[in-house]
Parts: sequence; C-alpha cells; structure tokens
Amino acid sequence: MIAEIGHAALWLAAALAALQMLAGFLAVNAGGEGDVARLVRPTAIMQGVLASVAFAMLLWLFATTDLSVKLVAANSHSMKPMIFKLAGAWGNHEGSMLLWVTVMSLAGGLIALVERRLPERTMQATLAAQGLVSLGFYAFLILSSNPFERLPVPAPEGMGLNPLLQDIGLAFHPPTLYIGYVGLSVAFSFAVGALLTRQVTPDFASAMRPWVLGAWVFLTIGITAGSYWAYYELGWGGWWFWDPVENASLMPWLAATALLHSASVLASRDALRIWTIMLGVVAFSMSMVGTFLVRSGILTSVHAFAVDPERGTFILILLALFIGGALLLFALRANTINEGERFAIASREGALVFNNVMLSAILAIVLLGTLYPLLTEAFDVRVSVGPPYFNPVGAIFAVPMFLVMAVGPLLRWRQDRLDRIRPEIALFAAVVIAALIWFGLVMDVAILPLLGLALAVGLGVASFMPLRGRKLTRVPLATWGMVVAHFGIAVALLGMASESAFSEERLAAVQEGGTTTVGPWTITLREVVPVAGPNWTATEAHILASYDGGEPVYLGPQARNFWAPPQETTESALATRWNGQLYAVVGDRAPDGRWQVRLWWKPLVTLIWFGGLLVAVGGVLALLGRVVADLRRRSIARKIVERRSEEEAFARSQAQEASA
Repeated sequence: MIAEIGHAALWLAAALAALQMLAGFLAVNAGGEGDVARLVRPTAIMQGVLASVAFAMLLWLFATTDLSVKLVAANSHSMKPMIFKLAGAWGNHEGSMLLWVTVMSLAGGLIALVERRLPERTMQATLAAQGLVSLGFYAFLILSSNPFERLPVPAPEGMGLNPLLQDIGLAFHPPTLYIGYVGLSVAFSFAVGALLTRQVTPDFASAMRPWVLGAWVFLTIGITAGSYWAYYELGWGGWWFWDPVENASLMPWLAATALLHSASVLASRDALRIWTIMLGVVAFSMSMVGTFLVRSGILTSVHAFAVDPERGTFILILLALFIGGALLLFALRANTINEGERFAIASREGALVFNNVMLSAILAIVLLGTLYPLLTEAFDVRVSVGPPYFNPVGAIFAVPMFLVMAVGPLLRWRQDRLDRIRPEIALFAAVVIAALIWFGLVMDVAILPLLGLALAVGLGVASFMPLRGRKLTRVPLATWGMVVAHFGIAVALLGMASESAFSEERLAAVQEGGTTTVGPWTITLREVVPVAGPNWTATEAHILASYDGGEPVYLGPQARNFWAPPQETTESALATRWNGQLYAVVGDRAPDGRWQVRLWWKPLVTLIWFGGLLVAVGGVLALLGRVVADLRRRSIARKIVERRSEEEAFARSQAQEASA
C-alpha cells in the first residue's frame, strides 16, 4: 500500500506540474491578472508537498526493507545498517531521480511561498518555467524509471547497495549535490521568466542571487565531500582523477561561480544583463549534461547508475528541449535587453568580467576533455584524457584568474586606477615572488606545483586586503563571506599544490613484525587478522606508525569482502597530523608470507578539504549577509510606508478639524 501511495502522489505531482506550467504561461499572456493567475502559486506549493510525500514513501519502503518493491530488492538488504538502508533510497538511478525532482518541486514551492520582490507577471513566468522542467523529470520517472514498481513475487532477500556506496560520506554526498543542481534549475527558471517578460533588472538579479548562492554552497560541499570520499574509500590515494563523473559535478560549479559574480554585478550596479541571463542557461545546461553522463549508460563508474540506453535517450531529449528552447528564446529576446550601466576596464566590474571569461574558458576545457573520449569511442577510437591535458591547459586560464582575483576586490566600482592600489599590488607581487624563489630554488619544485604554491601564498595574503583600514565590527557579512571564500580558495590551492609537489609513495612487501619507511614515517606491520562486520568479512592489518621517531600511532587498513552483493573493497587507514596525512592500504598476501602494503605521505593534503569547507562557509556568510540586508531594507520600507500613513491620517484629521 505504501508503494501505491507513493506512486499516486507522484502522478498527482506531475499533474500539478502540468497545471502550474499551463496556468503560468496563460497568466503571462493575460498580463498577470485573472483567476488563472491566482492558481500558479498554490499549485507550485502543493506540487512540492506531493513530491515530498512520494519521496517519504520511498524512504519508508527502504527503512522497512519491503522486498516486494523491485527497487528495494535490487538496492537493499535486511542485514544492512539503517543509515545505509535509507541511503539506498537515493543510491540508485530511480531513487536519485525521485530525490532530484522532489528537491526541484520543493524549491518551486518555496519560491511561490516567499518570493515577493519580482513583478507578479515575471514570477508567474518563472514558476511556469519551473513547472515545465519538473514535468519533464516527472515524465522521465513515470514512463521509464518508476521507483515504486512491484515484483510479481517478493524477493527472498535483497541484493544490497553497492559496497563502495556503503559509507557515511556517500550517505550525504548525493543529496548535497542534488540540492546544488536543483538550485541551478531555479536560476534557469528565473532567467527564462525574465526573458519572457523582458524584465532583466537589478530586482530580478536580487531575487535570483540567493538561490544561486545557496546552490553554489551545496555544490561546494557536495564536491568537497565527494572528493574526500574518493580519496579514502577507493584506496588509490588520489583526491581528484578528472573522471567524467567528477567533471560532471565540477562543470556546474564553475558555471555557478561565474553566474554568482555576474548576478551580484547586475543586482548592485545594473550591469551585465545579457551575460547574467546567458550564464543562468549555461549553468543549468551543465547540470543536465552531468545528468546525461551519469544516467545514460555511456559511462562505467561507481557513480553511474543507469545502463539502459533508452533512459539516456530520454534525458538527451529533455536536454535538447529545455536548453535548446532556452537558447532559442535568448536568441529571440537578447536584442531587446539593454546591457545596462557601462564601466571601465580598470574597475571591480572589469575584474569580475575578466574572471568570468577565465572561468568560462576552464569550463570549456573540462567539457571538451570530458566529451571528446566519448565522441571518439563512437567511431571505435579509444582516447584517454586525464591530468596531462587538464592540468596544464587549465592552468593557462587559472593563473591569470587567480592574479586578478587577488586585486579585483580592491578596485572601486565603475571606474578606478591601478596606481591607487599600488601598495597592495606591490605586497601581493612581493609575496608571490618570494614564494617562487623559496619553493623553486630551495625546495626544487616542478613548474605547475610551484605556480600553485606561490599563488596560494599570495592569494592567502591578498584575500584579507579588502579589510585593511576598516573597522572589523562594521564590515558587512557579505564582505566577510567574500574574504573567507577567497581565503578558502587559497587554502585549497595550497593543499593541491603541496600534495602534487611533496607526496611520497612506497609499495612494500612486509612480513608480520617487519618494518618499512615512507617520508618521515617508520611503519611496523605487527599482524594481519580476520574481522567481521554486519554484512562483510575482512583482513585487517595492525600497523604502528611513528613520525620522526615519536610516539607510534595505530592504523588498521582493511581488505573487505561483501556478500550482498559480492564484491571486494579496500578500506584505507589515515594518520592525520597538522602538516599532512599518512595513508595506508593493505593488499594480498604473497606466496612467501609477506603482505603487500601501500603507503603515502601527503604533506598538507588536508588543506584541500579544509579550504573547500572555508569556501562553503564564505558562501553561507554571504547568503546571511544578503538576507539580513534584504530584511533591513524591507523594514525601512515598511517604516516609511507607516510614517506616510500616519502623516496622511494626521493631515486628514487636521483638515476635518479646520472644516469643523
């Protein structure tokens, strides 16, 4: 009965999405007035409620391990811990798509409930576009990916979730990414609504900006969490491999970063109107491209759920309809949109535009490197595109972007002179040059890591320069958000460059009781013993690791064997210090009785994820700052209205007394 309730809620939500789309477009054509117009907001809210009911029913089915449901039988097991039973609800194709459409519908309902800054006609057009996008995904779920499908005969036991996904990091990584993706669908709907009504104004950008900022924060958290999961779970010691599925999450983040800065310029200075609309379309396009890559069956990956080409074709059709339609609308309406206020090259707007172009170039590089192997494979030519392409080609655009990012926040709006900030530029240049000399000559670092290290140190100093000469307690939260986010970029870049420049690896065959070394660490393999978990067995190595002869720490890497479904996995063990991480993996036993042990010493590698979290914290501070500023503006406007009402009432009473 639970599955039938969920399925019915899904159908009703799809019907309301169709009603929301039709009512919205009819209301726009009618000038935003009439009975149809009054349907749009309530319909969007109710659609979000029904989609939530459908997803709640799916969670219930997984929590109770209802093996009469095909999706539960294929992705769960009665012996799994509860957290992984629930994670199984979105650790598969159908469930992840239901989570996607649920978050999208909730976002549309929230917009309808709270957003009052835009003209009602533009709001109706935005909700109509959101209904159209939601309807496409509802059709995808209902017609080709029904999560509530019953089995003719209940399964005796479930197959179990992919063991690599049975990790607490992967329980939270997909939902954060989906919230980010769906936030970009909201930006897309705002852009379409503004184009339809020709209302590309600062008010439009102010309304869209919090949604873009929220999506960007969740994308940042999701990518950071996913990177750390791949680092410690997959056992290959890397934090980023330029895998197509990794790139599928990076591309929307790059587009969202550019969109966020462009929307801020439009909201604050009424400039970059066309560019902001275009980025709104591009950002959601990258989300759709990522969805196609992961769920089309053309990739083989732990992330890639669908293997049915028909599903990939369906998503490709949706991508063509949504993005092709939006681009056609943009082409038809772009000439009716004024670009807005002009600005000089030497200005904060100029710096933001330059870095937006650099971000767009990096996005194009990642997109080309991701799709090119797939295109050549269609002609039976296998090509591998990896770090030798992405790292140096991306650096061509990343290096000037970081240089401008250091000085851009110091410039004034509209027009400025570089000689006004000559002392700050000189300090930044001195720090970068000193770092280049130190790491290049004293420590003999390769060119790309050297540039990364020097720029990271310079950016770390430059990120706090906008606070110079200001009373810190009066600095707006949005400014603090910018400072923290830029500092987070510097910290993450320092971690990436350090990991690349200074990592040491040792693959050794060690007897029980034997020792080996890696970097400053001395490693002793005490013993290897069998252990058992709730749905797995493993061999666990007991390792003592001593840093420079200090007090030893215990490490317990495992080689696990899951039985539902059958699969072997590697569980790494980490010893974290302030200056880096020791990373240990245990392998097979050799015929002579020695055990394969793989070790890495990775100086400052944890700064990668600490920097990512700082970037997200900066986004949260900026979002809070925008919310507080908006509430303050509304409070001031309300007081002005109340004061005028009081003055008018007083004037009327005076007039009445005079006439009496």
